[in-house]
This record gives sequence, C-alpha cells and structure tokens, in this order.
Amino acid sequence: MQADVTTAALAVDGYPGSPSVRAGEVLRLHVSTRAERFRVDFFRCGAAIRHMGTMHGIGRYAPPRGQDEDWGWPGHDFAVPRDWPSGVYVAVLRPCGGDGSGAVGSSAATANASASSLSVSGVDGSSTGIPYSGVPLGAEELDARHSRLLFVVKAREPARSTNILYKVPVFTYHAYNISGGGSLYGPVDPDDPAPHTGTPAVSLRRPGGGIGGPVKGRPDPHDPRTPRQTFAHWDAPFIAWLEGAGLTADYCTDLDLHESPGISDGYRLLISVGHDEYWSARIRDNVTAFRDRGGNVAIFGANTCWWRVAVTDGGTAVRCAKYPPGVPRGADVDQMRGAPDHWWETEPENTLTGVSYRNAGGHWEGARGPLGFTVQGTDHKIFAGTGLHDGDVLGAEHRLVGYECDGAAYVRDGLGRAVATGEDGTPADFTILGVADLPQEPAAGWHTAAREDPAPRRAATFGLYTRGGTVFTAATTDWPRLLPLDARVRAITGNVITLLS
Repeated sequence: MQADVTTAALAVDGYPGSPSVRAGEVLRLHVSTRAERFRVDFFRCGAAIRHMGTMHGIGRYAPPRGQDEDWGWPGHDFAVPRDWPSGVYVAVLRPCGGDGSGAVGSSAATANASASSLSVSGVDGSSTGIPYSGVPLGAEELDARHSRLLFVVKAREPARSTNILYKVPVFTYHAYNISGGGSLYGPVDPDDPAPHTGTPAVSLRRPGGGIGGPVKGRPDPHDPRTPRQTFAHWDAPFIAWLEGAGLTADYCTDLDLHESPGISDGYRLLISVGHDEYWSARIRDNVTAFRDRGGNVAIFGANTCWWRVAVTDGGTAVRCAKYPPGVPRGADVDQMRGAPDHWWETEPENTLTGVSYRNAGGHWEGARGPLGFTVQGTDHKIFAGTGLHDGDVLGAEHRLVGYECDGAAYVRDGLGRAVATGEDGTPADFTILGVADLPQEPAAGWHTAAREDPAPRRAATFGLYTRGGTVFTAATTDWPRLLPLDARVRAITGNVITLLS
C-alpha cells in the first residue's frame, strides 16, 4: 500500500450489531473500509479512560444507505472478555498495516508514529492536529463524527456488584444522528418543503448513535468541545464524576429496558442523565413498575420522556409519529396539538417524572442568561453540606438552567413557597426544591411548547416525590455540565444517589 494514500480513501467506519452485550458474549461489529486491514481499540469510559483491548480485521467496503435502513455492512465478531466490567465502551477504528500497528505508510518511522498515537478529532469530525500518546485523557478526546462506535457492556447474570443501574439513552442518540441523510427531525436539508408522508423512522444499525456519526443540532456555547446530542457531552462527564466519587454502577441501554423488564431487578436506583427524550411505551411501563415495586429513579437531566417511539424491525430501528397529516417538514410540532407521539397529549410524562418540558422550555442558540434555581426546603437531606439556605440561587453563574428544562405547574402558598398543583399530571406529593422562572421576552431566546394551560408562566422546577419508590428530577439537561464547575451541584448529586441507592 502506498504511503500517500489519502485519509479519506482509508477511512474506517462502523456500528455495533446491537448497542449492548454481556461480558463473555460475542459482539458483532459492522465495518466498512477500503483499507486492506483495520484495527479496533476498545476503551472503557469511567473516572479515567482505560484501554481494554484490540482486534484486527480484513477490510471490505460497503456503501452507506438511508437513515431508516439497516446498512448491512460486513460483520466481524469480537468475543468480549468475561472480566470486562459493565460500562460504556468506545471503539476507535483505523486502518492498519499487515503487522497490526496502525501504520499504512511504507516507512518504519511512519509505522512507529502510528502505533503510538491517535489523532484527536474536533466537534466537526476533522482532526485538530493534536496527537496524544497511549490512552486519551477524557471522553471528549475520544469523540469524533467518524471512525468510532459506542456500545454498553451489561453486568453478567446473575452478578450484581452494585445497587445502581445507569440507563444510556441510545434511542435519543439515534433520533439526532443524521447518518444516511436524516434523523427523526427529517432530512438534513431544513428547507425541504415536501410534506411528510408516513411515519419517520431511524435505524440503530448505522454509524453514529452517541459517537461516530454526524449530529443534528446547534453548538453549545457553554461547552463547545462536543455536540450536545452525544455521549461525550452529557453522559461521559456524569459517569466520570460518578465513578471518580467511588460510586459503582452497572449499565444498560434503553433498548435493554424495552426488551427485558427484569433487567432492573435487584437494583435500588435507576439513573438517567442529560437528554433522555425518546421512550417507548414498554420502557415507560417497565420503569413505572420498577418505581411501584419500591425502586428509586434519579433523573439528572430534562426533556425526559417527551416523545414516544415504537421499536421495530426486531429491535434494530425506532419509529416516531411526530407530524399530524399535511404538516410540512420543519414545522414546530411542539407548538401544535395533535402530534401523535407526544407523550403529554395522551399520558402526561409527569405522572412518572414529576415534571414536563411543556411547563418550561428550551434555548437553542447563543449564550443563555445567568439563570439558576432559587431553592426552598433546604432542610431536606439532599441539601446537606451545600450551605444553601431558602432563597439562595443555585448554579446561575454557570447557566445551570437549560438548554432544555422541565417543570411542574405550581402556585405560591401563603408563605411564598412554590407548591405543585397537580393539574398537569404531576403527583400531588411532588416536593419542589428549586424554581427557575423562564424569561418571557422574545429577546431572551427561550422557546416553549403547547400545553393545557395557556398562561404565560414557565418555570423549571427540580424536586422529588414518592410513590412506592422515590423519583428525583434535576429538571435541566445541563446538570452534568456543572459537576466539574459547582461544588454545590456535586454535593446535591452525591446526596441524591446516596439516599436513593
């Protein structure tokens, strides 16, 4: 092979046949490349990034397909070692020489350099030109829009080393993944005027889905290192904090919760983080049953359970009926009634989560104003060690509230405390621990959704309730972004997990 072969010609892309596997089972990787051989390095994401192993394969090329198709790329089986711990794993794919070194040039110097370093990719997938040797320092260094794939290793049955189960939102990752020309938000071209025909669907068997594919959405001005709708943006920093704090979790995907209602058996706490927007009816039923049996749920995110999806094609695709008949692509369906798969229109999600996006809102582009939660009930155990008192504001300096946030309908009582009304489906005993009223003026940049009550007040509300088990919600997607920035956010997070696990 010639040393001057272009990087594009030797690109290696892939996706997992299933987004999760148990240690000791076989993971099938689907890979396409024009390189003669390729190499895969496996990394586990935790308090630190750990290199776990390597595999090699013979390269074969297959073309890309549409976003709603199984891409059917050549399969390569990898036996996951039985001693691999449960966790989120990222596979880095690259062409390699015949010795498996990762080199594709003809010189020894090129071979040695390629074997000892990987290239860090920017948000747009282009190389930053910054090499790092050995294992990357953080998930943002692993992140790229190509040559990566993500999968979860579940705990081996019946082993349970922890009381905590962490749910990885693969459905939401793929809802925003535009590999193949589109996502659950329509085609890549936002100006396409063609009306929607049928129900949009996306395949889980294509590059992307948390990492390794292009992503719909605008950059995050408060953390531009990675795109919002990716593993590296929200889940990775939370997991790094969780495991760095000495807290052990087992991991699963939302597809696992859909297919295996018993996967949560034996755990005390189920965690969802960041942007967990797309839920199937079976996931919701299974999480509700977990709560009713006394299991606890902690949602360190927002816009949670906003859209209903149907799992199709043998668990390899998801379908979402967003648009009423005749509605053009690009229309803001959140501003409409009659969207078939809006959870709130048929079975309000706040009966489970305690809150809903329709009572708060989102801020899509540009920097947000300094908005945080005004706290109340600070004698509650979750505020232990924070030094917060009623009326203090949490997280404003770091724009804690947004980019999307959830709320419960509320009124003020005679003492001025925010009290949930329950008129929107929020449980009557939902205790509001913090309120952030959203600015109403258009210049503030906040967008809101249709809801039952047309009154203008919109507010993010974090808090908890108990119905069998206890459900806590942080009510903002950016909660994990503040973990390295705000000691009080870290303290509340640790208190919630300790109390509920």
